[in-house]
Amino acid sequence: MSTRAETPELVTPTLLRGWPLPGGGSGKNDRGSVLVVGGARKTPGAALLAGVAALRSGAGRLTLAVAESTAVPLAVAFPESGVVGLPETARGSVKGSAASLLADQFDAADAVLIGPGLDDKDEALALLRGLLLPGQGKPKDGPAVVLDAYALGCLPDLADELKPWAGRLILTPNTAEGGILLGRDIEDLKLDVRKIADTYQAVVSCQGVIAEPGGGLWEITTGHSGLGTSGSGDVLAGAIAGLRGRGTTNAQATCWGSHLHAAAGDRLASRLGGLGYLARELCDELPPLMVELSS
Repeated sequence: MSTRAETPELVTPTLLRGWPLPGGGSGKNDRGSVLVVGGARKTPGAALLAGVAALRSGAGRLTLAVAESTAVPLAVAFPESGVVGLPETARGSVKGSAASLLADQFDAADAVLIGPGLDDKDEALALLRGLLLPGQGKPKDGPAVVLDAYALGCLPDLADELKPWAGRLILTPNTAEGGILLGRDIEDLKLDVRKIADTYQAVVSCQGVIAEPGGGLWEITTGHSGLGTSGSGDVLAGAIAGLRGRGTTNAQATCWGSHLHAAAGDRLASRLGGLGYLARELCDELPPLMVELSS
């Protein structure tokens, strides 16, 4: 673990070139497997965006686990991904009981992203508890877990139960979700992101500030206000999950993913204008950015 930093280290191209990503290996199985759990009937696009970002970040294999009513349309729209249909409520929310159906996929994944497109807090809480806390031993040899959106809103209810997952979690809150994790509004971004990291023993990326528990503190040096668009957070979480699945550390995946997401926004802003580009377009910018940062 890094020595605790009081001043953020700036995430620059120079820093990332000195912190290279794993190579491509000889095939997709060498680049890791990512499982994305989310995609309610009203919000299947969130899981789709996260999955595309994971593959664009170089992950080798992808499975989307989504509400059953959205599974076939997503499989057609995204033929590069495996798709698992999950039981849903009458309103189309993924049921918490779906956790029991995902045990094999969860254990086989190198990184699991939970949250994009979940839309019911109670069901999300049951789902998260069923995936993370079904018994002992899983954190030692199980996947890294990235939590986003509604999965983040459940964490305060699980705080006393998450000790087995210390050091295994990555959280990607926006400032509103960060406030939920803290139980109060964010007042000082750098101090409060560090507080979240220490409280949940997780690497945290929030609004360009990244912290790991008791250790490193980083700050992104790029990014455009146009990133504040629907689906942008799903792309960020998916990129981090894809990089983590490739075999990086939690901190490396989060610093790289946060920079790539922000730099992609800058690229689109310079080409299309500061406002009006789409979250899906961020994904296409990720591979060339990785090439530039690896040269």
